[in-house]
Amino acid sequence: MKVELKKNETVFDGFFKMKRYTLRHSSFHGGWCGDIVRERIENLAAVSILLYDPALDTLVFVEQFRVGLMGSSEPPWSTETVSGFCDTEHETPEEVARREVVEETGCTLKAMTHIGAFYVSPGMSVEQINLYCGWVDASGAGGVYGLEREGEEMRVVTMPRTEALGQLFKRLNSTSVIMALQWLEANRDRLVREWDA
Repeated sequence: MKVELKKNETVFDGFFKMKRYTLRHSSFHGGWCGDIVRERIENLAAVSILLYDPALDTLVFVEQFRVGLMGSSEPPWSTETVSGFCDTEHETPEEVARREVVEETGCTLKAMTHIGAFYVSPGMSVEQINLYCGWVDASGAGGVYGLEREGEEMRVVTMPRTEALGQLFKRLNSTSVIMALQWLEANRDRLVREWDA
């Protein structure tokens, strides 16, 4: 399968960068498909980490404003895993995960396990997220965190694991938290043994 790029141009360069591509690609039937025009959000890589305290069987999340939820039937605040953009030229996903946990929750990681990496929305973006599960002490977790210079304000939310499972596709309704929580449920016993928690 082949792609022939005929034109690309930057159509927006703000908080995100977007390019417009004119291209054609090879067809499953043989030959080429007709020209198509597609916009794509560029230069995105991120990490997301589900924080878990195995001793308390409790999860630590952050609740924050999300512009993508404005105008939906839900309030524009989302309860999520800790996440952050990753400049892959200057830091590893693991370094970003460790930094973001401190910035967004004040917690310190005792251990961290890589769950996997996935593309968020390949129909419109290059974004790939490295997903982790991290061991923290949730006993003192709470407060409001985030970097003011980045417009961040995140409230720390703790939730027993069994309650969190009941909130899937309800209060906990974003891609990373759904995937990570389901992964934790399938791998919790092995993970706790590996962490020696």
